[in-house]
Amino acid sequence: MSKFLIMIIVVMGGIGYWYYTDTQKRMTILVENNAKLEIAVQTNEAAIQQMQADYAAAQQELSRINEAYAEIRRQNNRLSEKLADIDLGIIAAEKPDSISRAVNRGTVNALRCFEVLSGAPLTETEQNAKSGEEFNKECPWLWPGPSTSGVQPEQPAQTN
Repeated sequence: MSKFLIMIIVVMGGIGYWYYTDTQKRMTILVENNAKLEIAVQTNEAAIQQMQADYAAAQQELSRINEAYAEIRRQNNRLSEKLADIDLGIIAAEKPDSISRAVNRGTVNALRCFEVLSGAPLTETEQNAKSGEEFNKECPWLWPGPSTSGVQPEQPAQTN
């Protein structure tokens, strides 16, 4: 009987040892998985914060663009009102040289507006302008004012 009891104790000890080592392996795996999960949670939280910041920046840029678009529409309406008051056909027939000079000058000024909006540096005359009309009659709203040496179009927000 004592041999049988010793055998049961040895078997139970072996089962206990196996259970202990197996449990330790599983705990190690669980600890490693938990660490990986914590890193994934931190990465997700950082990504969510970045997405929220990007969304806020996009909303701000959209607002700025909408405001700029509204200003452009106002400028277009003013120009339409000016042109509606003038019968270019009659004036062109009466004063062709005058209209030709005005159209050519307007075209040069309008092209310069596109250059400035594209980031071209201001000429000395443009830098020294005292008003928007003196700056450029076709796009006086681009005048930077007396304290700025140049107009640089706003750049899109940088995202990382």
